[in-house]
Amino acid sequence: MECMMMDGGMMGGGMMIAMGLVWLLIVGVLVLAANALVKYIRSDSGK
Repeated sequence: MECMMMDGGMMGGGMMIAMGLVWLLIVGVLVLAANALVKYIRSDSGK
């Protein structure tokens, strides 16, 4: 029983790390997209 509990805990930790990495990727993409959008709008209005 203890062994199964330990395994479950490890899986939970792995899932937590995976979720964190996914969130970092999503946030990074959003920031880059927002940055590109601002640059595009600024260069467009500058013409």
